[in-house]
Amino acid sequence: MKKASLVTEISKEFTFEAAHRLPNVPAGHKCSRVHGHSYRIEITVRGPVDPHLGWIVDFAELNAAWQPLHAQLDHRLLNDVPGLENPTSELLAAWLFERLSFATARVVKLRVSETCTSQCTVYPAEG
Repeated sequence: MKKASLVTEISKEFTFEAAHRLPNVPAGHKCSRVHGHSYRIEITVRGPVDPHLGWIVDFAELNAAWQPLHAQLDHRLLNDVPGLENPTSELLAAWLFERLSFATARVVKLRVSETCTSQCTVYPAEG
């Protein structure tokens, strides 16, 4: 019997609290005012399963990669973070995606939830 070829992913969720305002929305838009969110971030990585360890990457490595980002974002005004002057969910997701890398796996999906019903997901570009 031929062994199946599998693609394996793992995901981990993280949270932080932050305020922001969207400076480029039309005048009078509610998001032009400073407001806060309890952000939830889901990071998904894909890679080969190490035959000895039995995992793609240690979840502790995901935690370690998240910690400096958490320190930059948690209980901050996101507009003050370099590169997040217009901190929409889409731009925040891309900002986070660009700052995560792992030796044995690649980030294949990153989801930012700013509320329990509003999310943005980014993926690497094809090619």
